[in-house]
Amino acid sequence: MPVPLIKSAIHPSKRKIRALLTTGAMFVALVTGTLAQEKPWAERAIKAHTKQDNLRGELPAIVLEELRLRGEALFTAKFTRADGAGRPLATQESEPAKRSKAPRELFDRASGPDANSCSGCHNQPATGGAGEFVTNIFISEANAADLAPIPVPSLAPSLVNERGTTHIFGAGLIELLSREMTAKLHAIRDNAIARARGENRSIRAALDTKGVSFGELIALPSGELDVSGVEGISHDLIVKPFGQKGVFVSLREFTVNVLNHHHGMQAQERFGFEQTGELDFDGDGVTTEMTKGDVSALVAWQAGLPAPHIQEPDDDEWRQAAAQGRLVFEQFDCGTCHISKLPLESLKFADPGPYGAKGTLSNSDVAEPAIYDLGLIDWVAKLERNAEGQVLVPLFGDLKRHNIADEGEPLANEQLAQRGVQPGIFMTAELWGMSDTAPYGHRNDLVTINEIISAHGGEARNARDNYLNASQTDRSALIAFLKTLKISP
Repeated sequence: MPVPLIKSAIHPSKRKIRALLTTGAMFVALVTGTLAQEKPWAERAIKAHTKQDNLRGELPAIVLEELRLRGEALFTAKFTRADGAGRPLATQESEPAKRSKAPRELFDRASGPDANSCSGCHNQPATGGAGEFVTNIFISEANAADLAPIPVPSLAPSLVNERGTTHIFGAGLIELLSREMTAKLHAIRDNAIARARGENRSIRAALDTKGVSFGELIALPSGELDVSGVEGISHDLIVKPFGQKGVFVSLREFTVNVLNHHHGMQAQERFGFEQTGELDFDGDGVTTEMTKGDVSALVAWQAGLPAPHIQEPDDDEWRQAAAQGRLVFEQFDCGTCHISKLPLESLKFADPGPYGAKGTLSNSDVAEPAIYDLGLIDWVAKLERNAEGQVLVPLFGDLKRHNIADEGEPLANEQLAQRGVQPGIFMTAELWGMSDTAPYGHRNDLVTINEIISAHGGEARNARDNYLNASQTDRSALIAFLKTLKISP
């Protein structure tokens, strides 16, 4: 019998799957079976967990679509205590850590859990989108969990950084770009080391990939590296494309982190018995909260979200202004960091990926990674390709960290580093979808495009000054262009 589908908003996809099932197409069961509370009114958001064992190799289109439907159902689910929501004896830290005492309340805006569902914050203009100021969250490099349930002191900038919700449309393409860029940087590094040893001399190597420069390194004959010239990336030369500071290597790492932080839903791959020696690490009475397969479903859904696009306005005046704005975008040097398109070699998304993070599923944990071919998804066919057949990802970004904050300016409000990335340094924000994701800034407190451009400093100061010193016509034209960067029609 076919596996019953979890309810989803993607009704055409559901009909397509059912049609394929009834025509005898091969189908691999993805669920472990229904849970104990099977009645329709049971107060459980997760009706069945997804199996990881059947997720290996390149998934057929029908299986990928079913997995993505399950991921969407989890992304929109409002988790309850029956699912395991809450973490009375666990902290919000990325590594499993215990509280000294359980909090009095399930939710806490300062240290979390602070949301019922992923879509509670990621919802503008659609599920998977951004959030406004009300959805801001608080993160801390240090463990501030023991301050709960006294939230006010833990909101101080000396203890936490406040962050706005960003959209995740096109996230699969972003991760694929980062993997290819990392592979190229590692190849440059390894070649330099081999040459330095073989030629018994220092070798200087430019760290350039996909038109983005990450500075340079010097390989010494001893095999050691001088990385003082490396720019915009950690010394491991792994491009980490997620998080506003560019500190998460994959959708999987980010998903496992936020499930615990925002919902108190622990992923087995990080909080399970093999990792912690406990069946119920957070002490909430639920031993299986998010299986490896559940996380895979969430990753597959996010990875397949369509890329934002440039939408040509119907209004003649706006269309003409946007065309002029596209030109001044480059004239103002905005395109130096906000590169309009980066080339992508392959649409095959492996999960787990090649650059795993501690506490997430890795290649050594599975017999074979699952491959999600994003080329099987309809919207991918609309993406532009170059003469070499590479997909041109229209992200308006460079996947590189930059210092963009001048002291005393709005973007310089943070006091804490995050995973070693100092205050004022942020990953270049991808501008695709900008029209649909106001407000702006890492704190969602700049409400117009003019405000966020004017707030740029540091390495972006020249572009900002070009904008501020331009004519009102050119400034207006730039905003007209940026307003065409849409997530949805």
